[in-house]
Amino acid sequence: LPHSQTEVDASKMALAFYCIGSLDLLGLFHEKTKEHDRASWREWIWQQQTHGRYGSGFRPSPFMTATLNTPDETYTDYDTPHLIMTYTALLSLAIFRDDFSRLDRKGLLAFIRTCQRDDGSFCIVPGSNETDLRSLYCAFAISAMLDDWSAIDMRRAIGYIASCRTYEGGYGQAPFCEAQGGTTYIAIASLHLVPGLSKPPMTPAERQLTIHWLISNYHPSGGFCGRTGKDADACYCFW
Repeated sequence: LPHSQTEVDASKMALAFYCIGSLDLLGLFHEKTKEHDRASWREWIWQQQTHGRYGSGFRPSPFMTATLNTPDETYTDYDTPHLIMTYTALLSLAIFRDDFSRLDRKGLLAFIRTCQRDDGSFCIVPGSNETDLRSLYCAFAISAMLDDWSAIDMRRAIGYIASCRTYEGGYGQAPFCEAQGGTTYIAIASLHLVPGLSKPPMTPAERQLTIHWLISNYHPSGGFCGRTGKDADACYCFW
């Protein structure tokens, strides 16, 4: 990373996805990049796949190690896989049209299982207290990509999503938090990904209340407010 950006080295995998994903959305990924660069970027992503006692996944970057781990080495508690970075790594590899032959699927499921907490939420790394709807969405999205939901206690996970719902009809980042456009999108997207639910995750009345809250955040400027009473923001128009 450039000198000015070294402080975000712990998020390098996500930064790579934002750049690769943006070019792909614009239809310029192959036009604006060279083949040997794409090959080296893809190899760098695979080098971040790590294995150990919590299962397998992708770390943000080798920022916690002096050298790259070999495939036979296991991570330490200071260099574990990261749930959100694993999500962005898989999406980046999909953009590269990788065949995923090197993906440790069994280990990845074990990692997801380890990250789920008793309240149904997911921590970003094993044993961490940092947990909210973002990490839950990543666990759901990874399970959908693998087409294997066996690592998730679905009853507890859906219960956690419900606990993040507010009286307004939106969803907060965690229980008792203010409803936001981004986390409301994540909650609804997570529920949409779940296959074969025996009953709708929201009642008709709850669904209408959520729609009402979303429409109420439309701003005269043409944008949407992320939270009740806030200024319009371009990113919340996306959510």
